[in-house]
This record gives sequence, structure tokens and C-alpha cells, in this order.
Amino acid sequence: MKKTINNLDIDVHSKTLDNGLRIFIVPMKNLNNIYATFSTKYGSNNIEFKPLNKKEMYKSPLGIAHFLEHKLFEQSDGTDPFTFFSERGSDANANTNQTKTTYLFSGPEFFEENINFLLDYVQSPYFTDKNVEKEKGIIEQEIKMYLDDAGTQLYEKTLYNCFSVNPMKYPIIGTIESINSITKEDLYECYNTFYHPSNMFIVITGNIDPEYAIEIIEKNQKKKEFKKQAKIELKNYDEPDKVVKQHEEISLNVGIPKCSLAYKIKLPKENRYQTLLYYSILFDVLFGGTSTLGEELRNEKIINTNLGFGYDNTDKHLIAFITGETKNPDLLFQKIKDTINNIKVSKEEFERKKKVLLSYLIFISEKVFALNHIIMNDIIKYDDIKYEKYDDIKKLNYEDFSNLIKKTDFKNFTTFIINPK
Repeated sequence: MKKTINNLDIDVHSKTLDNGLRIFIVPMKNLNNIYATFSTKYGSNNIEFKPLNKKEMYKSPLGIAHFLEHKLFEQSDGTDPFTFFSERGSDANANTNQTKTTYLFSGPEFFEENINFLLDYVQSPYFTDKNVEKEKGIIEQEIKMYLDDAGTQLYEKTLYNCFSVNPMKYPIIGTIESINSITKEDLYECYNTFYHPSNMFIVITGNIDPEYAIEIIEKNQKKKEFKKQAKIELKNYDEPDKVVKQHEEISLNVGIPKCSLAYKIKLPKENRYQTLLYYSILFDVLFGGTSTLGEELRNEKIINTNLGFGYDNTDKHLIAFITGETKNPDLLFQKIKDTINNIKVSKEEFERKKKVLLSYLIFISEKVFALNHIIMNDIIKYDDIKYEKYDDIKKLNYEDFSNLIKKTDFKNFTTFIINPK
């Protein structure tokens, strides 16, 4: 099936195979590269679920999705995937976040060999007591490295203080204690539940013939047997609107205190995509690189560089972060809160930010990696590509934006400071 992403002249060729695997391909003939991602809808948030053919909920150790990602690179015949791709002039990698795990390669040549190998190694788990124990030491060192990284700690601790029961509060990588409790049986339980083709999808962007690519993938999958799988049952978390902890401070090796203030905002059930766009415009106007507050803070030498801001969201809540480096955290927090308590966004500013969103959409439409990531994120969040994204942005209007902001409760926030040792 071919469908076009509106106003961007992007044709997406898609097919769902008999085993449930979904394929999305965007041919980009003017490029000399191919980027392929193979993802499962399984990330660090999915810690409680009903395994296949079982009635009871199973609670897996924290960090197991990331641990599993590491272990799939170990093959029973000793083949190293990184070496395989490198010998063919291609790059390879994998990553795990809260909602998905992705395995990938990029390179202009040897597509058939590369895509077959990608499918084969991800679909050939090899977990033993010995190789699981060996991995624990490697990941433990990774965890210790992150415990000393100020940027990681600022993000993870802020999230931890925002959420009460939602697993987003925990580090993607897990804890030393949780990692050391993982067994090969745990890995197979999670793999067999979440790595079924019906819970996975492929996105390919670049200089590739869609029919040729789909034919290769379909041929590969027909050689393998997969039993039909029922829908995965995940635990539903009744997350309260209030943050768990309003303030915390720790000490690390930093020169200047690093600070974050995060707002926990309840999201409406309807029009979530548009709502998130409205909030992205709001926080960009108030705290972005060209914001009035940012300029004021730099002029008064309260911060050294620009404010940072970012988002995370669950089905029920948006977490909006504002971060900065300052010797006067209390003053910075007060300035941020004053700005939120007296929101002023003109229609001209709103329209200008809308144009920025549209320009960015047009910009990434020609970028092989960025476009692939946008499509992946759409499938994870909305179970399909948002083909009307350009139109959705165009439809944003100042009146609805203003009404949303008036109704928003900004009382739930948490602050976090990393002080110099």
C-alpha cells in the first residue's frame, strides 16, 4: 500500500506480513544511503505484564529491556553483528528508551545481506547463565558511570520525583541491584512476549526500491515459524496528578549548580497530539533560546548559557523540564515560576512558532535519519504514521491555545539542584 504524507511529498509504502510484522518504507532517490530500523514496542516502562499463556501478572527486574538489547548482540555461533556490518561499509547500533527498543543499520550498499542479518540476529536469542552473568558486570559499570554524570542525574532524579507509580520514574538502565537479579529465564520471558513480529515493525528510509525491500523481508520471515499471539496485557498505572517530591538536592563534581524545574501537567483524553503541540509552543516562547526570560537571565548574569527545556509524556501527564546552570538556584526557580504565573504569549509569537514547527517538518522530510525517527515515534505513540501532521499544525489556532493555557494547572512541580561537591 502507498500513502502520501500530506504537503510534504513523502510517499510511504507499507505492508503487514502474515506473521503481523509491519513494514514502512520511504524511498529517497536523491540520497546515497539507506537507514533501516527494526523495533519492538517494548521499553523500560513495560515491567509488569501477563506473559504468554499465563494468568498472573509478572513483574520483571528494572532495566531488563536494556539488558535484553545488549544480549541480542551475542550470537550462538560467535558472530559479532558490529563486525558483520562494518565489513560491509555500514554502521550498526541499538537503543532502548521507555517505550521501544530499536536495532538498526545504515549504509549505501549490501542491503539484502544487511537486512537479512538484522532480522536474523534479532530473531535468534541466545541466553545462557554464563553470558548473562558476564553482562551484569558490563552494565553495572555503565550504571556507575551514569551515577557520576550530572546531566543524567538531573534528568533521572527529576523524573523520579515527578512520578508516584508510573515506571517512567525509574532509570532505563535499571539499578545495580535490579540488574544483578536478572536471569536467563527472565530474559526469555520478556523476549517471547514482546519480540513477536506482531509487536514489531520495520522502518526503512533512503535510496531503496520498496517492492524489492519488502520482497526480501517477506522471504526472510517465511522461513521462520511464529505462533499467533494474543494482544499483550500490560499493567495499567493509576498515576496521581501531584508530584511525589517537591524539592531535592545532591552533590556531584560540577563547577556551578545545575538546576531543573519540572511541571507535571494532566493531559486531556481528547486531541492529545494538538495539546502537546500547544504546550511545545508555549514552553518554546517562554524558555527557548530567543525568549525574553532567557535574555533577561543572561543579561543579569544569573545563568551562563541558554535555558534548556524538554518534555516527556505518558498517556495521562506531560512533564515539562526547564533547566539551567546558576550560582543562584532560588532566584532562577522564582523567575521561572513568575513567568509561568504571568503567561504572556502574543498572537504574533504564537504564529511565528507555528511557522517554525512547519519549517522543521519540511526540513526533516529530506533527512534520512530524522524522518525515520519521526515515523518510528508516530508508530509507538499512535500505532500509525500521522499522515496529516502538516495540516494538524496548520489548524492550530491562538484562541484554542489561549483557552488551554488558562485551564492548565501549573501548581504541580518539582525542583532539583546538583551542587558542587
